Amino acid sequence: MVKETKFYDLLDATPDASEADLKKAYRKKALRLHPDKGGDPELFKEVTHAYEILSDPQKRSIYDARGEAGLSESGGMGGMDPQDLFSQLFGGGGFFGGGGGGGGRSQGPRKSKDLVHRVHVSLEDLYKGKTTKLALTRNVICPKCDGKGGKEGAVRTCNTCQGRGVRVTLRQMGPMIQQMQQPCDDCSGTGEIINHKDKCKTCNARKVVSEKKMLEVHIDKGMKGGQTITFTGESDQAPGVVPGDVIIVIEEKPHDRFKRQENNLITEVEVDLLTALGGGQFSIKHLDERALVVHIPAGDVIKHDDLKVIQGQGMPSQRHHEPGDLYVKISVRWPEHIEPDKITLLERALPPRTPVPKYPKNVHLEEVALTDADPRQEQALHGEAMDEDEGEPRVQCANQ
Repeated sequence: MVKETKFYDLLDATPDASEADLKKAYRKKALRLHPDKGGDPELFKEVTHAYEILSDPQKRSIYDARGEAGLSESGGMGGMDPQDLFSQLFGGGGFFGGGGGGGGRSQGPRKSKDLVHRVHVSLEDLYKGKTTKLALTRNVICPKCDGKGGKEGAVRTCNTCQGRGVRVTLRQMGPMIQQMQQPCDDCSGTGEIINHKDKCKTCNARKVVSEKKMLEVHIDKGMKGGQTITFTGESDQAPGVVPGDVIIVIEEKPHDRFKRQENNLITEVEVDLLTALGGGQFSIKHLDERALVVHIPAGDVIKHDDLKVIQGQGMPSQRHHEPGDLYVKISVRWPEHIEPDKITLLERALPPRTPVPKYPKNVHLEEVALTDADPRQEQALHGEAMDEDEGEPRVQCANQ
């Protein structure tokens, strides 16, 4: 009966998993957690240690029966370096840019995590291009102690946790053994010990100090929301670690007049009825210091919801800055009232009215009047709940 499942949980596996399943689970998780890919080095060590135990049939049998306490009693807690075990399974550093096979250690130092910043950019800036400055705070190697944390030789590995920064305690709960993992008290979870008097006064043995840095971000014409700008090696520094990157993610702000569709722009324009019927002009304020004046020739009738195109007035493409098109959806603004004495002029200019169709003699014709629908009627038409009815008692008929 399995008393502990911590090692299986670390691998996202079950206690009845086969050797092949355990190996597959370890490969998947170790690739994701490997320090060279920006993963957590401590969690990578724990996952690798768990696989080392469970991949050994004898150690797995002891662990299943008596947990980590049983492994300690039998001397089975020791193990190889996590990087060596990883290299044996994956053939050297091939997954992370290393050379050929072999059982050597993974090539190159670890890399710190990338810093991701989101920059909200207007459509005008994406149309014209823009250079902006971004202030960020990052950790850099302490210049006073050169990242050592104190005087030369003053820092040593904590013997209590063996440099892991955590200690494991076991507590008996009836037939079960509960394992608890806590930060090491002796080294405060750092894995290292240094006398107070020997600490670097600048970084207080942290090995790094905070630094403010200003990055100049160039937003090219035609960039889109979701695109990234990378500043290589500008992330946090740490001893023995290659600095990660600062990644700027472009977020496109919504615009009040234009919608973007790839390299095309879409806008809506309202024209008066006279311009729609008899021609005229309207203008569109563009995303730069221009206004486009559109001429409608006399005789070209513009219908409500017509879609027109102005070629070459859309967004520029990012690489060659070739413009897309501007789509214009036109709505016609009708007058609220027309003077009756002007109707004869409309009758002369417009096509004749459509007459009322003739009905059979048995159909009774009744003249009615149109009125405006009130808000309540509009709600009912669209199937919306009417708030004024809510909470009112319902009248029901009683059964006789």
